[in-house]
Amino acid sequence: MPSNNANRWWAIFAALIMLIATMSAKTSVTKQGFGHTSDGTPVDVYSLADGKVEARIMTYGGILVSLRTPDRNGKLDDVVLGCESVEKYAAQTAHFGGIIGRYANRIAHGSFQLDGHTYSIPKNDGDNSLHGGIRGFDKVVWEAKEIADGVELTYVSKDGDQGFPGTLTTTVRYTLSGSALRIEYSATTDKDTVLNLTNHSYFNLKGAGSGEILDHDLMLNADRYTPVDKNLIPTGQLPGVAGTPFDFRSLTPIGSRIEQNNEQLKIAGGYDHNWVLNRSGNALTLAARVEEPVSGRLMEVYTTEPGIQFYTGNFLDGTVKGKGGKVYARRSAFCLETQHFPDSPNHPAFPSTVLKPGQRYQSETVYRFALAPPPGRKQ
Repeated sequence: MPSNNANRWWAIFAALIMLIATMSAKTSVTKQGFGHTSDGTPVDVYSLADGKVEARIMTYGGILVSLRTPDRNGKLDDVVLGCESVEKYAAQTAHFGGIIGRYANRIAHGSFQLDGHTYSIPKNDGDNSLHGGIRGFDKVVWEAKEIADGVELTYVSKDGDQGFPGTLTTTVRYTLSGSALRIEYSATTDKDTVLNLTNHSYFNLKGAGSGEILDHDLMLNADRYTPVDKNLIPTGQLPGVAGTPFDFRSLTPIGSRIEQNNEQLKIAGGYDHNWVLNRSGNALTLAARVEEPVSGRLMEVYTTEPGIQFYTGNFLDGTVKGKGGKVYARRSAFCLETQHFPDSPNHPAFPSTVLKPGQRYQSETVYRFALAPPPGRKQ
């Protein structure tokens, strides 16, 4: 076992290397065509590269098309699931890599009340509305322009779009620097509305399409979670995770308890739940950490959001062929969707998702990539 001093010096060395990389790397941004939608609208893809990590973002759906990061031997591999064409992205229903809105996650019965009015959203998940309805933000073409270190996307959603009130103007900025992909969301409205934005990337740190993710080690910075009913709608309770399969407060293999005889796991077919993040104030806070032991890849998620949805690809069934013709089987990827809580408009005790005229919605999430300590060392 290495000494505490050795561990401390290793952590300092790793932090110094990251600082040097951040200071010295310059991000290149390039643009090229990526095809057209069914109505002929052109779609572009922006490629970002900072010398370590490479990301590609498409104007259709604001989709993170690929994310290439190095393993312990310096080999780059794409760690997010996706498709090879606009047509295939339009046909799939897994929401690969897209910006999700107007409301990420589920709204029970496709209905909520606001200012004394009842609003109905298309039901596309049984009796629920999921990820903004039938044509959410991941199914539209965004206006785009190059910015320093990345791309800025803008979309105007008209009053009544998918049943939501208010004309909503949303801007999302993807920037890449120092091996960290930063996503900044902002929005304004001309009428009281509800809003919950996220990115729906599916990760496999071994490489997209490289088998199950059950051997990844996960930490979630959360003491509580939101259990769900049989329709995957939060019950409103916020129990502690201690003593349950939902305790990921220290690094734990994703698959170590996923098959336990637990009613919540049975309902979702695995993990598909929102965790209540430990945080104080509005600053970026560490939400999650994932390590893949073979490749050595490490991903940390920081966010200003109060919750994070951890999903283990339970509904992937091998029918979708992804990039390179790879088949995406059940539990071959995980999602970490930073968010407000599911069905918040119907749960007054949850953090509010109401946005009013004159206010600006702002949210930020960072995916930082590094290498886990070599075997035998711990940070």
